[in-house]
Amino acid sequence: MDIPYIITKEMLRRKYSNKTIKTYLFCIKKFLSKTNKEISKISKNEIKDYLNNLNEKEVAGNTINVHLSALKFLFEEILNKRIKLNIRYSKTPKKLPVVLTRDEVKRLFNVIDNEKHKLMLELMYSAGLRVSELLNLKVKDLELKNNYGFVRQGKGNKDRIFIIAEKLKPEIKNLIEKENLDYENYLFNSNRDNVYNVRSLQNIIKIASKKAKLQKQISCHTLRHSFATHLIEDGCSIAEVQSLLGHKSPETTFVYIHTASPNMIKIKSPLDNM
Repeated sequence: MDIPYIITKEMLRRKYSNKTIKTYLFCIKKFLSKTNKEISKISKNEIKDYLNNLNEKEVAGNTINVHLSALKFLFEEILNKRIKLNIRYSKTPKKLPVVLTRDEVKRLFNVIDNEKHKLMLELMYSAGLRVSELLNLKVKDLELKNNYGFVRQGKGNKDRIFIIAEKLKPEIKNLIEKENLDYENYLFNSNRDNVYNVRSLQNIIKIASKKAKLQKQISCHTLRHSFATHLIEDGCSIAEVQSLLGHKSPETTFVYIHTASPNMIKIKSPLDNM
């Protein structure tokens, strides 16, 4: 039985992302190499022992959860074994995301001399885009007249609308005209007419962060966190922010209430009302 092939075929049929497929295959191969037994002879206790061993090695909770999900998929979905892996998930420490203040966002953008690089970061922040979503944008995805665009096949293979800041419309139009981009072209191309590499954009923000003398460890995703936090501060509802970020569950969006400034969202201590 070619397990990797069967798993890949089934996950593709269910529209799993390539990243998830690759991760699940890695976890399953690692487990099978550790047990070194035929799949039909592997017991529920051996799966538990494997996960407990990962826990004892102080592997991150998120990683253990991914291993568990991969093994559940293998035994319950592929092999149809009534193994019932009702194992309690490892608790993942709740760590608040790093968020830039509005002043820090301005400082970051102001030190970028390359117009295209600056526009890329500004659009990512202003629309709350993931880096992969930004780099896969095509001219046809933009509705500049109406101040919105479409993310096609984002995380979870879902489409969604994103907002386009009024300030960026002239710059986007100028880029399209300057580079003579047609309807099917990617909005941001490298000098070699290829889609930008994610690492290239991460490097751009890393250099800009040092130049702006920011004291926080940031990445491209920090701009998305900052976008969501600033929307909450401006009075947007969880439902509105959830929709713009493309979150499946409102619980994922609730974290931004904790990163928003109490002053900005007009929260007063009950002591002040006494």
